[in-house]
This record gives sequence, C-alpha cells and structure tokens, in this order.
Amino acid sequence: MKPLVSLIAAAVIPASAADLAAIPFKTIEGKETSLAAYHGKVVLVVNTASKCGLTPQYEALEALYQRFKDQGLVVIGFPCNDFAGQEPGTADEIVTFCKTKYDVTFPLMEKIHVKGPEQHPLYTALTGKEGAFPGDVAWNFGKFLISKDGKPLQRFEPRTTPDSPEVTSAIEAALQ
Repeated sequence: MKPLVSLIAAAVIPASAADLAAIPFKTIEGKETSLAAYHGKVVLVVNTASKCGLTPQYEALEALYQRFKDQGLVVIGFPCNDFAGQEPGTADEIVTFCKTKYDVTFPLMEKIHVKGPEQHPLYTALTGKEGAFPGDVAWNFGKFLISKDGKPLQRFEPRTTPDSPEVTSAIEAALQ
C-alpha cells in the first residue's frame, strides 16, 4: 500500500506539463472531459472573456479553427473572469454571446480561474512554477499551443492575435 503522502502527491502530479491529458475539466455544458479527448489533434488553449478589449479575437480564433480543423486543429476556449471582471456571464450567457456575436463553433469549456489561489490545474501545469511556461497569464486571450501527443509547444501572449504569422506558422508546423 502506498503511503498517504504518495497518494496525495499522485493526485497533484497530473498538473505537471508532462501529463496535461490527465487533467480533468468540464465543457461549458458541464460534462467531464480532458485534453485526452483531443489526443492526435493540435490544440490551442485560450482563456477568453466577453467584455474585454481583446474580445474581437473570438472572430480570428473561429477563422483559425475553420481554416485548420480539417487538418487536426482544435481551439478550446476557457472563459475566465480573473481580469477586471470581464467574463461575468453564466454558461448560457457566454454560449449565447459567442454564438450570436462571433458565430463560435469551437469547443468552449466551463469558466475557470487561470491564476491565483483557485487556479485550475491545467493552468498550473502550463504557467505554474514547475509548469511548461512559468509565469502568470497576463490577461484575457493568452494562448497555449499543445502538440498532437499532448505536449506543450508554445505560449502566445494576449495581444498576439490568432491570425498572426507567429501563431499560424506554429500551428502549421505542429500539424505536420
């Protein structure tokens, strides 16, 4: 039998960058999922908000998703209210906003915290002290590119638009 400390450590270890696929989260409809559901796909993880100066990036994210989804890209939006209360809505309000204003079809997940004491384990694995890209998410629309085999590849700051050459060339390379 494993000592209790080992069992507790095992519960925390999936938050490491090496095992992103094991970290559970919920879809915006409340269904359990994880990055394992997207194994074999290149994933762009983005913390989103509906009332931010960068909110128009939803349009570019959707265009990016449409452009590359048949080649294996999935954009995943994680609504987040950590920055100046810019995502105050309920799940239904977020979905309605995204679909009516930006015709979003890429997967949206349940609202989470990307920084602070309630930081979601996925973001701990991406940005924590031991994470793939240490350092807090600076604002809404921070982006993380994950390889087909679940490895973190690249981080893009919020003002780097989804249609920038930096992002599109990284996605093209990851899709190869």
